[in-house]
Amino acid sequence: MLESLILYLLLGSLAGVVAGLFGIGGGLLIVPVLIFSYAAQGMPEAVITHAAVATSLATIVVTSVSSIIAHNKRGAVRIEFFKYLTVGVAGGAVVGVWIAEQLTGENLQIIFGLFACAVAVQMAFDIRPKRGQTKPEQNELIGAGLVIGSASSLFGIGGGTLTVPYLTARGAEMREAVGTSAAVGLPVALFSAMAYMWAGQDAAGMPAYSIGYIYLPAFAGIAIASSQFARVGAKLAHTLPQKRLKQVFALFLACIGLRFLMGNLLGWF
Repeated sequence: MLESLILYLLLGSLAGVVAGLFGIGGGLLIVPVLIFSYAAQGMPEAVITHAAVATSLATIVVTSVSSIIAHNKRGAVRIEFFKYLTVGVAGGAVVGVWIAEQLTGENLQIIFGLFACAVAVQMAFDIRPKRGQTKPEQNELIGAGLVIGSASSLFGIGGGTLTVPYLTARGAEMREAVGTSAAVGLPVALFSAMAYMWAGQDAAGMPAYSIGYIYLPAFAGIAIASSQFARVGAKLAHTLPQKRLKQVFALFLACIGLRFLMGNLLGWF
């Protein structure tokens, strides 16, 4: 248990630095490392991936609070976008967890691998949408929230990789897109984590100290460390060559994505 807690504290530290450095949630790092960690601990394959995704989302509930406060103080949260996105996110989170429940762990890893590869390409080539001029309507925001919530609950992320480009394309300034995305990350993670708690209450093979699919020792270690080290990443973002670091992290994501794809489709590794 002590060794595992140390691992989770280290993972939380890295996830926090990544989140602060690149402005993305740590879920893209947390989920694959938890999958490998849970497998090494002997957790049954049937629940490994679902537990990794659920635990990642639970940590985002904690770590997103300080980020929201900071962005809101700077007036970077567009409330008119946030409230309607949240309505869609609430439904999307439930839909995403329901979809995850229909998938095997192997298939869920394949989907995560595809998403990781897509994000890797976006980061490596710095692909960003041009800022649009048309403000989205209420129904569009709810629909976008539904998609963002569904995808986020499948991948164990706060949704920033989806929310920021969407809001930018629909007229928000980058500062507002990032701030509003951070705010949306809280309901994304909260509703998704609650849904995974409910869906996994009868899951066979979850270890002691679990609530549904959420493994509490991992949650505690990651949440404690990541919330502290996000500040470190934010400071490093102003001193280190971020473009080159993004390319390195993109390579890491591509390797993780290909590992899940090849491992489950071709039986490699």
